[in-house]
Amino acid sequence: MPTTTDALTEAAELARYAPSIHNSQPWRWRVAEGVLDLYLVDDRVLPVTDPDGRLAVLSCGTALHHARTALAAEGFIVEVTRILDDTHLARLAVTGREPVTPEAVRLVQTVRVRHTDRRPVTAEPADAGALASIAAAVAAEGTGLHVLRRDDVVELAAAASYAQRAESADEAWRAELAYWTAAGIPDEVIPATTPETTVPGRDFGHPGTLPISGDHDRGATFGVLYGAEDDRSAWLRAGEALSAAWLAATEAGLSLVPLSAAVEVPYTRQALRRLLGGVGEPFLVVRLGHADPEHPGPGHTPRLGAEQTIERA
Repeated sequence: MPTTTDALTEAAELARYAPSIHNSQPWRWRVAEGVLDLYLVDDRVLPVTDPDGRLAVLSCGTALHHARTALAAEGFIVEVTRILDDTHLARLAVTGREPVTPEAVRLVQTVRVRHTDRRPVTAEPADAGALASIAAAVAAEGTGLHVLRRDDVVELAAAASYAQRAESADEAWRAELAYWTAAGIPDEVIPATTPETTVPGRDFGHPGTLPISGDHDRGATFGVLYGAEDDRSAWLRAGEALSAAWLAATEAGLSLVPLSAAVEVPYTRQALRRLLGGVGEPFLVVRLGHADPEHPGPGHTPRLGAEQTIERA
């Protein structure tokens, strides 16, 4: 049985698998006796794409949920304190032990296989039960998932296209994207040709080597993660909700792809608010569907070493 300090260290190591904007991994962990602290790393925040740090904090939220998942799989009960200051985003304090459930152990394995697959999904729609389980996982993290109607997807596509054009016209944005793509997004996970998708995915400025089919993703389901507030606490919880949704989708046999372009541009973020009908603030768009089984999917993107993201008190 691992010691508390060992378990906290292993949780921080598992959190290295968490997804992040441009694979920037903007987090740092500090392990102490019975406590695991999460910090935002300012040097890994994207100042052009994400000047408010919205997506960086959300990314840290995915790492936080991954760490919580690891601790639950070892039977540790933790108390979570969120947003202690601008960079000290969370503290996990171990308060006890409980029996380990098979579901908790299974989720840790899901963390290890979860990945981003930017290929078009198949024409088979996502099962209503699977979508309900994903929405429930999001709700459990204090965030909402608004599934868009087909008519709303047309407006989403227009907003995403506008955002991509606006960003691509900005030289500083192109330079930032090129830097982070070269640093952590290999060609193997970037489509070799532009996918036939209803809502455009990220344009990385160059083709990769990921083979894709010529199919159109007519079976895709699009949703918006949202919350009541638009502050750092809500962004962090949205990241935890994204992690929970991604794990639930993976367990249901669905591919999930985050689409952030429309929230990166203020004008199109307002369009997302309209799609939400005033029920909340948009944090991220997600695409759900069945991955194409006839073509090999992408591998995992590289991660920073544990020595770069974890320190001991």
